[in-house]
Amino acid sequence: MATMESLIGLVNRIQRACTVLGDHGGEGMSLWEALPSVAVVGGQSSGKSSVLESVVGRDFLPRGSGIVTRRPLVLQLHKIEGQSEYAEFLHAPKKKFSDFAAVRKEIADETDRITGKSKQISNIPIHLSIYSPNVVNLTLIDLPGLTKVAVEGQSESIVEDIEMMVRSYVEKPNCIILAISPANQDIATSDAIKIAREVDPTGERTFGVLTKLDLMDKGTNALDVLEGRAYRLQHPWVGIVNRSQADINKNVNMTSARQKEIEYFESSPEYGHLAHKMGSEYLAKLLSQHLEVVIRQRIPSIIALINKTIDELNAELDRIGRPIGVDGGAQLYTILEMCRAFDRIFKEHLDGGRPGGDRIYGVFDHQLPAALKKLPLDRHLSQNNVRKVISEADGYQPHLIAPEQGYRRLIDGSLGFFKGPAEASVDAVHFVLKELVRKSIAATEELKRFPTLQSDIAAAANDALEKFRDESRKTVLRLVDMESSYLTVEFFRKLQTEPEKTPNSAGPNADRYTDNHLRRIGTNVTAYINMVCDTLKNTIPKAVVYCQVREAKRSLLNQFYAQIGRREKEQLGKMLDEDPSLMEKRETIAKRLELYKSARDEIDSVAWK
Repeated sequence: MATMESLIGLVNRIQRACTVLGDHGGEGMSLWEALPSVAVVGGQSSGKSSVLESVVGRDFLPRGSGIVTRRPLVLQLHKIEGQSEYAEFLHAPKKKFSDFAAVRKEIADETDRITGKSKQISNIPIHLSIYSPNVVNLTLIDLPGLTKVAVEGQSESIVEDIEMMVRSYVEKPNCIILAISPANQDIATSDAIKIAREVDPTGERTFGVLTKLDLMDKGTNALDVLEGRAYRLQHPWVGIVNRSQADINKNVNMTSARQKEIEYFESSPEYGHLAHKMGSEYLAKLLSQHLEVVIRQRIPSIIALINKTIDELNAELDRIGRPIGVDGGAQLYTILEMCRAFDRIFKEHLDGGRPGGDRIYGVFDHQLPAALKKLPLDRHLSQNNVRKVISEADGYQPHLIAPEQGYRRLIDGSLGFFKGPAEASVDAVHFVLKELVRKSIAATEELKRFPTLQSDIAAAANDALEKFRDESRKTVLRLVDMESSYLTVEFFRKLQTEPEKTPNSAGPNADRYTDNHLRRIGTNVTAYINMVCDTLKNTIPKAVVYCQVREAKRSLLNQFYAQIGRREKEQLGKMLDEDPSLMEKRETIAKRLELYKSARDEIDSVAWK
C-alpha cells in the first residue's frame, strides 16, 4: 500500500502542473477539480488566516482590519526532506522566497495588482506553493471572509459577491470544507456552518474548526460544540488556539505558538480530556489522513476522467493536425495530402454530397432559359426591320422568288443575340465553381493550420478555373457561330412557298414587298430561331459542363502538382508556415496530454502498490 505522504504529494504535484498549464476550469470537470482539495471558509475575523499559519507553521499571511483576503489563495504544501524552507508563486515561477515576510508582502502586492488599493475583491486566485519538512502534503484554498455588511469603499454587492465566490468552490463535490467558527460567538450564527450546511447537508465533506477558545468569557466553554452536542458533524470538531495579538506584536514564532497551544489544551480543566484531538498539528494530520482516504475513493473516477480527457486531447490533435516532418519528402507528402483532402471535398460539392453543386443546374434550368426569353427578337423581326433588312440585302435588284440573302441576314442578326446568354452561362458557372473552391478550402480541416498553403491552393484552383472558363467561352461561342455558318436547309424546304397574290400590285416601281410577304418572312425566321434556341438550350450546358465542371473535377490542381514537385525544401517549408496561434494551441494540447498520461501512470504506480 502506498504511503499517505506519497499519494497526497503526487496529487499536489499534479494540481500544480494543472495550474501551470491553465487546466483548472472550462467545460465539464477538469483534472484539477477532480482532485480533492480543502477550502477554508469563515467569517471575517474568525481566525482563518491564523489557522492557516498554524497549519503551515509560518507567519506569512497579510494582516489587518476588515477584509484582508481579497483574492482566493490556493496554498499547496509540499513535504520535503532536509531543513530548508521556501515558497514559490505561480506568477513568479523563477523566484524562490525563503523570507516569509517577503511572501506576505508579495501576496499583498499581487492582490493589489488585480484589485487595486481598494477593498474590492477578485475571483482570480493567487497560487502559492510552500516546500518544507515541517508540513504535511495538502492543498488549502483560503477564501475571502464572509461578511454581512459592506463597509466604506466596498460595493453594495460585496456581501453577495463574496458568498457567490465561496459557493463556487465549496459546491464542488470533491471539495473538503474547513468551516472556521470563533468559539466566543454563538455557533448558530456561524457564517461558515451556515453555508456548509447548505452545500453539504449530510456533513460528509465538512470539518468544523473552533478558534479563539482562550478568549471565551470566564465560566463558559465550548464542550457542547467540540463534543458534537450543539451541532453534529460526521467528522470531529477541532479546537484551535491561535497566537494572541500580543504574541504577534512580540514576533513570537510559530514553533513557540504551537507549543503554547499544546500546553493550553493539556493543562485545561475543560479540554484536557480532548487534548490529543485538539490543536493545529492534529488538524493538519486529520485533514491529510482524510484527504488520502478521499483520494483513494476517487481513484477510479479520476482515472476514468483522465482516460476520457486523453481521448479528447488525441482527437483534438488529430483534428488540428499532428506535427509534420522537417525533411522535404515529408513536407511534400503533407502538401499532397492536404490537396487531396481539399479535392475530395470539392468533388463532394459538385456531386451532391455537399450543397452547392445544384446551383450549376440552376444556371442551366432557370438562368439560361430566362435570358433567352428576354432576347429582343420581336424587335429584330418586326415588320419594319424585316422590310429594312430585306431591302438592304436585295440591293438594286429585288429577289426573284425568296429573299435568301435577307433571310440569312435576319438569321445571322438573331443568332448574334445568343452570344450574350451563352457567355453569361459560362460566367455564372465560373462564379459557382469559385465559390465552391472557397467553401471547400474552409471545410478542409487539415488545411486550417496552414494559411499560406490555403492561399496557394486557392490561387492555383482559381487560375485553373480561369483557363477552363476561357475554353468554355470559346466553345459556346463556336456553337452559336456554327449555327450561323450552316443553316438547316431542310427546315426551309419544308416551308410552303406559295406565291403571294397582291391584287394591288402596280408593277416594278411599286412597293416591292407586301405586308403579308414580310410577315411570312418574319414568321419563318422566328420559327427557325426558335428551333435553334431549343438546340442551344441543350448544347450550351453540355459545352459548359464539359469544359468547366468536368475539367474542374479531373484536373483542378494538376498544374499545382507539377509546380510543387519542382520546389525545394525551403519553398515547401514556407508553404507549411502555420498560424502561430494554432502552433501554440497544439503545443498546449501536447503538454496537457503529457500531463494527463504522466498523472495516470503515476497514480496507477503509487495508488496500488
